[in-house]
Amino acid sequence: MTAAYGKIEIMADFPEFDEDVLTESETKLEKPKLFKVLLHNDDFTTMEFVVFVLEYVFNRTEAEAFSVMLKVHNEGLGVACVYPYEVANMKSEKTMNLAKSREYPLLCTLEEE
Repeated sequence: MTAAYGKIEIMADFPEFDEDVLTESETKLEKPKLFKVLLHNDDFTTMEFVVFVLEYVFNRTEAEAFSVMLKVHNEGLGVACVYPYEVANMKSEKTMNLAKSREYPLLCTLEEE
């Protein structure tokens, strides 16, 4: 610090640089692995509830939700959506919690794409 006419002047300490040139390192980010959120058919969960879950949790349109629900009903398994792991896991848990709160045994699992 130096004093000049009653005021205090602060001088920043700058690091001394060598003559070496600093270069940016290139970091390549990989795309996250995607996971399918699967809904499994059972004999107790209503079709209306499955459509509700697909619209509410997975933001599907009514037509898309109905189509996925029919696939689950007829084939025993249907893909609700595909997301990175963290999002897929959160949506799966939300689905299971909604089903549990309404006493439905709806099973929702994840499968790597």
